[in-house]
Amino acid sequence: MKNQALLKAIIDNAIDGIITINEKGIVESINPSACRLFLYDPEEVIGKNISLLMPSPDREKHDSYIESYKSSGIPHIIGHDRDVLGRKKDGNIFPFRLGVSEVKFEGERIFAGFIHDMSHQKEAENRLMQYTQHLEELVKDRTHSLNETIAALTQTKEEVSSTLEKEKELGKIKSRLLSMASHEFRTPLSTIHLSTSLIQRYSEDLNNPKIETHIRKIKSAVSNLTTILDDFLLLEKAESNKITLQISCFDLQDFIKEIIGELKLLTKKRQKIISIPNTAVTLVKLDKNLLKNCIINLVSNAIKYSGEETEIELSTAMTPNEIIINVKDNGIGIPKEDHEHLFEAFFRAHNTGNIPGTGLGLHIVSRYVSLMNGTISFESAINKGTLFTIELPRL
Repeated sequence: MKNQALLKAIIDNAIDGIITINEKGIVESINPSACRLFLYDPEEVIGKNISLLMPSPDREKHDSYIESYKSSGIPHIIGHDRDVLGRKKDGNIFPFRLGVSEVKFEGERIFAGFIHDMSHQKEAENRLMQYTQHLEELVKDRTHSLNETIAALTQTKEEVSSTLEKEKELGKIKSRLLSMASHEFRTPLSTIHLSTSLIQRYSEDLNNPKIETHIRKIKSAVSNLTTILDDFLLLEKAESNKITLQISCFDLQDFIKEIIGELKLLTKKRQKIISIPNTAVTLVKLDKNLLKNCIINLVSNAIKYSGEETEIELSTAMTPNEIIINVKDNGIGIPKEDHEHLFEAFFRAHNTGNIPGTGLGLHIVSRYVSLMNGTISFESAINKGTLFTIELPRL
């Protein structure tokens, strides 16, 4: 009795469906998993022909399958480890793996069917097949596109030459347009800036804070626009190879003091620019204008991207072969994902927000440093500031 109870518990709790039929195909038992799979209650199946659970044409031919199996021992639908189709009570057809065992019990031949639902696996196989077909079509389309591209690239030498000439001409037009726009804008901007300064002076006696506020806004807007035009003009010169090195010998420390004096006018409330000089060697041979532009750009960025009451360090160092210039701030920093693009033209870090800029400054600095046969590198982290290092060869 204990063994029978254990066997019944195993069958009732089996994950797969288990159905037993007699040699006439009549269902004698069905476990809960098989009932859930076929959507029948046990009393709706037990005593009925197993063909109830089969779709056509197996439904109509099942009895002949059993007779053939009994006489020959060769399975057809009721075979060992075969994928067959089942029919649920609601009429839906589904695939399952069927394993059949023959058991002789009290002189009778009993067939036990073990049913493993294959619906999810078949769906996955169908999706994989559809995806494979999609990939094949995609490869076919890409191959066609590639063939068209190759055909386009095999145009005659004269056509390619003509295209290149047109591109060169367009480049020259763009260069002239940038140069003209920069110069044409500069004159009215200078006039606006001068007039604003004069208005500011004349309005001192009026003692109206609103006038002063609007004048500051005008001067700030003019300054930003002038910076943009300067960046475009410098980029145009760099890209058209109009820059030639003008090497001269000068005192680096005096030069840096001069630049800091100019930049102090741009600092925020209680911001400080601290110079950390190297007094061992002060005379250098470099292009003074290019170096000045590089330092001004880096320090201006440090001012823009740092808060009030902060310090910006400008330091120099010398080795037997190099001149090293460092600009360090403790501002907003540069996100790690932006590091690789920082020196690209028109690129700005994602955390700059409403701080004005063209995204050209660092690109121009890198071009100028390269013209002087030097390198520029940086270290930065969000809200921990940035350190730019320029290394230039000593001549």
